[in-house]
Amino acid sequence: MSHEYRDRIYIRKDIILKLAEHGEMNQTSLLSYCGLNLMKHKDILESLERKGFIKKTEEPWGNKKMIKYAVTQKGREFCKLVLEPYEEVFPRKQKKSEEQG
Repeated sequence: MSHEYRDRIYIRKDIILKLAEHGEMNQTSLLSYCGLNLMKHKDILESLERKGFIKKTEEPWGNKKMIKYAVTQKGREFCKLVLEPYEEVFPRKQKKSEEQG
């Protein structure tokens, strides 16, 4: 089973869009929906949070904590103004004619 490489910019976009679509998600669901691994991609989540694109909340859940993420207004604007135009110019899947040219 092969996994296609995703640029970090697309991972960021996937995270922001998934949160925008669902409102708020717990960490496990977010990582699962986006096809991410906590150990490999935790730095991306922390970076998005530090820069104010997503916010993290922790809620008590039994004797553990449940970590939830939500997109911020800044994150929505960043997605609309930067990430979506980027993907239009540099789509993830190139058309066959572009690959040969």
